[in-house]
Amino acid sequence: MSIYDTLNVEQKKAVLQTEGPVLILAGAGSGKTRVLTHRVAYLIDECGVNPWNIMAITFTNKAAGEMRERVDKIVGFGSESIWVTTFHSTCVRILRRYADRLGYSNNFTIYDSDDSKSVLKNIVKQYNLETRDLKLRQIQNTISKCKDNLVTANSYTLSSGNDFQKQKIAKAYQEYQISLKKNNAMDFDDLIMNTVILFRENKDVLENYQERFKYIMVDEYQDTNNAQFELIRLLADRYKNLCVVGDDDQSIYRFRGANIRNILDFEKNYPDATVIKLEQNYRSTQNILDAANTVIKHNRSRKEKALWTDDGEGSKVRFCEFEQAPEEANFIADDISNKKRQGKLSYSETAVLYRTNAQSRLIEERFVMYGIPYNVVGGTNFYARREIKDLLAYLKTIDNGSDELAVRRIINIPKRGIGATTLNKIADYAGTHDMNFYDAIAHANEFITGKTVDKLHDFDLMIKAFRAKQKMMSLEELIHDVIDVTDFEEYLKSLEEDDENNGSQDNDRRQNVQELIGKVISYEEKADEPTLSGFLEDVALVADIDNVAEGDERVLLMTLHSAKGLEFEHVYLAGLEEGTFPSYMTINAEDSDPMAMEEERRLAYVGITRAKKELTISCAHRRMVRGSFESLAVSRFVDEIPERLLDRSGSSVMPSFLFEGGDTIEDDDDYDYDADAYMPSSRGNNTRRTFGNSSGYSGSSYTRADYADRSYGHKNFSSGSAYNSAANTSSRLGGFKSNANDRSSEKIDHVPGSSIYGPVGKPKATIGRKPAARTPVSKPFIAGAASSHKSAGKGSLNGISKGLQKPSALDYKEGDRVSHIKYGVGVVKKIEDGARDYKVTVEFDDAGQKIMFAAFAKLKKL
Repeated sequence: MSIYDTLNVEQKKAVLQTEGPVLILAGAGSGKTRVLTHRVAYLIDECGVNPWNIMAITFTNKAAGEMRERVDKIVGFGSESIWVTTFHSTCVRILRRYADRLGYSNNFTIYDSDDSKSVLKNIVKQYNLETRDLKLRQIQNTISKCKDNLVTANSYTLSSGNDFQKQKIAKAYQEYQISLKKNNAMDFDDLIMNTVILFRENKDVLENYQERFKYIMVDEYQDTNNAQFELIRLLADRYKNLCVVGDDDQSIYRFRGANIRNILDFEKNYPDATVIKLEQNYRSTQNILDAANTVIKHNRSRKEKALWTDDGEGSKVRFCEFEQAPEEANFIADDISNKKRQGKLSYSETAVLYRTNAQSRLIEERFVMYGIPYNVVGGTNFYARREIKDLLAYLKTIDNGSDELAVRRIINIPKRGIGATTLNKIADYAGTHDMNFYDAIAHANEFITGKTVDKLHDFDLMIKAFRAKQKMMSLEELIHDVIDVTDFEEYLKSLEEDDENNGSQDNDRRQNVQELIGKVISYEEKADEPTLSGFLEDVALVADIDNVAEGDERVLLMTLHSAKGLEFEHVYLAGLEEGTFPSYMTINAEDSDPMAMEEERRLAYVGITRAKKELTISCAHRRMVRGSFESLAVSRFVDEIPERLLDRSGSSVMPSFLFEGGDTIEDDDDYDYDADAYMPSSRGNNTRRTFGNSSGYSGSSYTRADYADRSYGHKNFSSGSAYNSAANTSSRLGGFKSNANDRSSEKIDHVPGSSIYGPVGKPKATIGRKPAARTPVSKPFIAGAASSHKSAGKGSLNGISKGLQKPSALDYKEGDRVSHIKYGVGVVKKIEDGARDYKVTVEFDDAGQKIMFAAFAKLKKL
């Protein structure tokens, strides 16, 4: 029997349809990776296609590696010749060869979002481009959005007209691009845009790659932006053997520039396209699939499909309602602990998903109390760590002396007595003599006097010595030499002393450096021809999801965006309330921007379909939102699930005064919104998710450097983390390793029936019961409304849990000075009358521009 006979009917059709444009609509868990792998194997083994002529674009390096391995097992040869990479890796490989056509050298540096922000911040300050209405973040986002849409700095400048704000952004964009080229650097957005420009302006280069890539496959096509769409269109334009795989129902990156129309309009762009639907699911039970199907069918902008499985109905979806967010967190921890003790689940096959990072703290605290080991997504990316960025800056300077940002970072690390005044003089000399920053250092004696000249001379000689050694040393030897020559160990010691003096738990810097050395060794072992440029490229493009340890016996906590592409036996989907998920901002904008709600619903669909065997969804009717406790209704996404699919036996109601706490959810708290709505943030590799720990490893809720290849660092949390304030523990985790043991059967200073918020007790089953109305201790607006309504003799206020009522009128107007409990004093710039509330734009003196809703903001006129 042929290996292709093991595929189902639609999968086999997708594999055998090799010619012309093909759209494979692959539902969640439908075996698309298997289809892609077999399709590549079929092209090589049965169709006689040279592996050299096949390109496959994936969204993670891990996926690319797995595809090569699977093809190799099937065919036995050729996998190493297939071009299987991410979008950004593809563009880097092309640009390394032809960068000179665009005015760059081939050892250009790739700037992450922090690097880009630093360069842009200097430009904005130098040209005084920030105003009360225009902040750095908006400028950076606008530039990123321009690049997503292939709008160059010159084009944007021409289109700015007499618009004062656009003119300032145009100036920043122009100077930013000039600075990048001077530093021989590209940001993540440049990688795509510059490759498209290269193809458009160099017909010979385009034809070369068109001839090479006769068969092109693109995974996760629903996540592509306009620049990526154009890149693929150009490459496939000659042979048109383009196969795109994706699921419009899982398009959740609109805020980063992803254009769902790319997949929805594929047949319009390619009228002769073959469309194949993969609807048989090999992951989840039918009840879970039915829940997902009934939720997503409420979207209008989608291609009709319904997931099904022959693996049985399985358990119903558990839906648990709680009065308070801490109670919800306690239930999740208790449920996982009990099932683990009974042998009903494995930590490594369990995940807790939520809409925003702010929701994780309560869950983490409960996990610490119950002794549940876990990893968390959120915090500071490994490569964004101070000591790591310092060492990488040395390597970048050795590799590319034109990178002013890198040179400036290390010129006084460790301290050499080279101050800001000296750096400004170097920059001025470089600008006057049309040379880069590093080259100007060699001429220091022409514009600097005294001992500083000797210090700069020594620095210059050191870098030149490293460059000479690089030609003779392995990369491992080189990084060890940098550490030794610069006395980096003493520098780390001083940083750790500062950490301890500041009471920081985050001082495992030596271990982090060892982890970086390990990554250097790993790169050299795997690369065919390891180079310093290649390693720095890997570092820039690596995906966080690639770093997740397989079988790591820990529960994974993450946002729904981070969960994309993953699957777990047991999934807890927390925070299903109106105002949390979907967000209040999305709800208020529903009339003017219905696509925002559709994206939220797709996110719910993604969350539901992560579960293989058991799905538990939960909500809390009271949660801290924007600094105060609010009453919240059950999410519409829960209401959209038929009652026959739900098991409500896990709900409980407790007195609200027992629970106070939880991180507040702000308007812009990881909802991926901005003052400039849906403007993508600067990032590299499409998106960067980061696995963090209490020390702070994260991926900043998907910055662009985040997104493209889904890149992040990985850290472990456990029962020994700094979050265990209740247990009064002070042990900490270091590097990528955890020194905490699995204490699943041990509860740390935790007595059943108690919590750091007060008595908890065992959850009581209240099937179908709705929580009684309670007056919050903190008496936010909604509580006051309830009590005043009752005191007026009108009885209890029905429906009060549905959220704050829209104010009948505001006591302030545009131009008034107002104060906010968190952001301080500012000026009201704009008031918009929405269907459910007034949307107020305020320019705060210190916090910048914020968009809030009147009922929540509680602004006071001054």
